Amino acid sequence: MLTLDLPRLEREGTLEIGGTIPPDAALWNGTDLVLDGPVSVAGTARVAGSGEILVDARISGRLLQECRRCLTKVVTALELDRLLVFGESEEEGEGGEIRRMDGDATELELGEAVREELILAVDPFVLCGPDCLGLCPSCGVDRNRETCDCVLEEEDPRWDALRALKNE
Repeated sequence: MLTLDLPRLEREGTLEIGGTIPPDAALWNGTDLVLDGPVSVAGTARVAGSGEILVDARISGRLLQECRRCLTKVVTALELDRLLVFGESEEEGEGGEIRRMDGDATELELGEAVREELILAVDPFVLCGPDCLGLCPSCGVDRNRETCDCVLEEEDPRWDALRALKNE
């Protein structure tokens, strides 16, 4: 899928990376992400002085999501700039930012790291627009397209004693 040739990286010091991950790839199974096209990855990989592999990547793609208020389909564009760090060390460092890799490997698969970064970057609460009125809680009509005669203000009986004091 998206692999990095480690012997070549050792020889050259820096490599350009690039590729796409199709929306129907097995990598996305179990993520609940609905992709609207492939996910593109571009950037550079280099070996740090301490032996870690640093991948400076731009991850871009488009997601199909639902507006949290009216449930309309929304296409969300994602543009992520991430520094992915891979190392052989058992220690993960602060916050687990170093991803473990096998010291004997000749290739480094970047797909799983891209998957993780994309999942963490997705906003689960998207809106179709800042002025979205949502669905009517009584009749379910989309209030962006239609109006209804429902009365939305129900008085909470727990406040009756306070209302009585206010009316005195």
